[in-house]
Amino acid sequence: MENAKNKTYNLQEIKQKLEYYCVYQERCFKEIDEKLNSFFLIPAAKEEILIHLIENNYVNEERFAQSFARGKHNYKNWGRNRIKNELKFRNISSRLIDIGLKEIDNESYLEKFNSLAEKHWETIKEKKGSKKNKKFIDYFLRRGFETNLIYEKLRELDVL
Repeated sequence: MENAKNKTYNLQEIKQKLEYYCVYQERCFKEIDEKLNSFFLIPAAKEEILIHLIENNYVNEERFAQSFARGKHNYKNWGRNRIKNELKFRNISSRLIDIGLKEIDNESYLEKFNSLAEKHWETIKEKKGSKKNKKFIDYFLRRGFETNLIYEKLRELDVL
């Protein structure tokens, strides 16, 4: 029986696999490059496949940045800083990062932050004071929300 790890694919099969990979979920060039590297292709073959994916609109980094920003904010409750850093990690250009972040409506962003902040404030077991404040701040910094938003909300909640 042939081992699945040692299976070899022809160029057409790899193209089809990568088409499916891109259709299943938006991908950036870095993710596609990592996937292509798993097939141990020569540079000319990698380039041919990448050109095919771009020409047939399977990969589009602007679309990826928009989808990524929307998804991470709506479903993972990430703030703009975390989204921006994650996109930078994926080698997305600053211009495309800005386009992606425009997908997040400012009003809904603030609503989500305020809702999360109030829920999280209630779940922190510490008594009011510096320990509770630190836990609150650290949580929202990890989530990537802006420092000024965090401190404004903390002042509002700490008074109550």
